[in-house]
Amino acid sequence: MELQSLLKKRSCSIEEGISIFDSLEPVTLDFMKGQWKGYEIKTGHFMEGLLESSGWYGKLFENSENVHPLLIYTLNKKQVYPINPKIIPLGMSFPKTKILRFLMIILKPILKTKRSKARMRMVNYRGKLTGTMVYDSKGILDHFTKIDSNTMLGLMDMKGSKNPYFFILERDSKNQGILP
Repeated sequence: MELQSLLKKRSCSIEEGISIFDSLEPVTLDFMKGQWKGYEIKTGHFMEGLLESSGWYGKLFENSENVHPLLIYTLNKKQVYPINPKIIPLGMSFPKTKILRFLMIILKPILKTKRSKARMRMVNYRGKLTGTMVYDSKGILDHFTKIDSNTMLGLMDMKGSKNPYFFILERDSKNQGILP
């Protein structure tokens, strides 16, 4: 599978995703800075559908010490707010439907945070030194490679998971901003 097919279909096998990730150039921390809108790549991973059903918007990389790994849309989708991933039990089974979006809205006062919940580091992964997001409270590393000057392929490497989870981040030129 080639990159253009992946971007168009937004799906591939785990092996195809890894092959594409390996073929792309690494990113720097400076490249990662900014607000990014995301969408998942369907591979059959157990998390597939979870982020999009939750109202996930993307990520905000402020600097190497301050990253908001999970930005969620407000109900009207005009702004986004960061949530604390520590509170979300990834081992549980969640409904990957509009019910999850409704739960996220109800739980917003509990989930919302003003503090960053991840950092950026350069990490050697699969033979290349690339920009990586390190969660503060989860055994998760999100490694990135460059698709073009405004797009990254993300590969989530979660402790205890046999297969990676893939997603795309596109630089947000509109910069919707985080709720205060």
